[in-house]
Amino acid sequence: MAPQQELHKLSHCAYALTYHLVLVTKYRHRCITDEILVRFEEIARARCAGWGGELLEVSGEPDHVHLLVSLPPTLTLAGFVNNLKTTSSRLIRRDFAKALAPYYWGPGFWSRSYCVVSCGGAPLEVMRQYIAAQDSPA
Repeated sequence: MAPQQELHKLSHCAYALTYHLVLVTKYRHRCITDEILVRFEEIARARCAGWGGELLEVSGEPDHVHLLVSLPPTLTLAGFVNNLKTTSSRLIRRDFAKALAPYYWGPGFWSRSYCVVSCGGAPLEVMRQYIAAQDSPA
């Protein structure tokens, strides 16, 4: 049996919201090094904590990164992603300007698009069956 997902609590709700987020470099340039990935993890961990969430896992390849984040229901997901991309782009471009110069001549580090998938909990079909099996009001 799989372990239960931990519930977090706010003053008026309990939640367990976990997301798999994928960010791709602009033009799909293969420019992410181990040093850049370590710096990105530091930035992402700080941004998650600043928004009341938690970075659970991060990894990547030369042209994209994967994050597993737990975030509270009080924030907008698109706002968080925009803030993470903006902040990390600015700091990575500043800290690794020389290494990134051959790849980027203008602002930006990440592609405008991203992928986010909710994860954790039961599969949708199991949830549908559970909801359908509830007693009807008398």
